Amino acid sequence: MPYHAAIEREIEVIMLDILVLYYSQHGATRELARLIARGVDGVPGCQARLRTVPKVSSVCEAVEPAIPDGGAPYVERQDLIDCAGLALGSPTRFGNMASAMKYFLDGTSGEWMQGALAGKPACVFTSTSSLHGGQEATLLTMMIPLLHHGMVIAGLPYSEAALLATQTGGTPYGVSHLAGPQSDRPISEHEKVLALAQGKRLAELAVKLAG
Repeated sequence: MPYHAAIEREIEVIMLDILVLYYSQHGATRELARLIARGVDGVPGCQARLRTVPKVSSVCEAVEPAIPDGGAPYVERQDLIDCAGLALGSPTRFGNMASAMKYFLDGTSGEWMQGALAGKPACVFTSTSSLHGGQEATLLTMMIPLLHHGMVIAGLPYSEAALLATQTGGTPYGVSHLAGPQSDRPISEHEKVLALAQGKRLAELAVKLAG
């Protein structure tokens, strides 16, 4: 075997998994998640792991299928342990995250006790039907459980020109989307640019923190 071929076999390429975890009811937050994942995948040494959470029902007998009918698989606890960074997304519900995402996070005390997420970078994203529908309040409240987990919160700096130019979604706390009253407005160009930038920034921070 040639020397260089032997060396290549000895080199193990370690890819950092960046967990992009979201809940989406009408698809807008899911589209933001996919764009953030694209931004992550554009950073050498990083790969996005798209995951979602099941709905919460008030009917005791209601159960979700083990595998979603479409979109990303449901998140597992091991995804939190394995990830080198986390992007957390939810639509806005009265200035807070949706109950499905809150329910999942409320069940992560085991990972909190283990320090599974401590020291890892995180960012947040959201969508609303109206421009002033609680986007920034939702992003800020989503950061709180991540801070309890010891994560390093990464926002969007104003060095991103789209943050100053956008007339739809986009905040320094994280990318957002104005979905419209019928949740049928497409992702705007500025929102798209900011989502890609946020995924890239999160992945780059994960690389730096991982050494």
